[in-house]
Amino acid sequence: MTAIRRFLAAHPDSILIDITGTQGSTPREVGAFMLVSQTALWGTIGGGQFEFMAIGNARDMLAGTGGMAEMDIPLGPDIGQCCGGRTQLRFRRVTQAVAEEIEVRLAGETERLPEVYLFGAGHVGRALAAALAPLPLSITVVETRQEEITSLPPETKTRLVPMPEALVEDVAAGGALVILTHDHALDFLIAREALERTDLAYIGMIGSATKRATFVSWLSREGGGERGWTERLTLPIGGSAVRDKRPEVIAAMTAAEILTALAVYRMRSSSQ
Repeated sequence: MTAIRRFLAAHPDSILIDITGTQGSTPREVGAFMLVSQTALWGTIGGGQFEFMAIGNARDMLAGTGGMAEMDIPLGPDIGQCCGGRTQLRFRRVTQAVAEEIEVRLAGETERLPEVYLFGAGHVGRALAAALAPLPLSITVVETRQEEITSLPPETKTRLVPMPEALVEDVAAGGALVILTHDHALDFLIAREALERTDLAYIGMIGSATKRATFVSWLSREGGGERGWTERLTLPIGGSAVRDKRPEVIAAMTAAEILTALAVYRMRSSSQ
């Protein structure tokens, strides 16, 4: 069950708030939405006083004490915000038809999400899956060991296979691939398959400077060293600005690397 289904199952009497129009500088874009019940929230339309006003309006509708079907809110000093733009909102009580509309909308958004494949669900792999789970990404974890995929976030897709390197070709163009298996030889095989491709936004591998040197030497023997492949490999992942080897810290730094790489890839692709 998805997070939004869980919310609606727990809070069937809710209001859907949609951003239907914007002018100037605004915290969220047209199409952003949130759900409001009398006791809980799902999603956000931008936060601050602007969102507080929208939540209050939605709860007035739920309580039958008022509330408007539409609001046009200037995001300026009058409400204690400094964006300077305007946002138009629509409020609808969630019915079966509205719930189905939300499902269709989310399915369409999911199809357009960048893909991130994590090869390996050890300590860092699980931490990285958890760090990426709330982000607008489609996450797939590939493992050879059943026991390692039992504690992944519920929305994470998993693939249990004997030869993970064979799944490299399944990553959609423009996606990201992170190698975190329990076996250096397997890491190298997956990395070689990934570096054969030139259409991935990010290829990363957990390790150290020593592991990088070992991989470069191995790749040279395998016939890939002269092609400039290793320039496209991030090894180690997570950078060196924060020298902390705890899985959660490595995961946070790597998540930032992935998001940056995906954004750069999209900008380059759109300019071609």
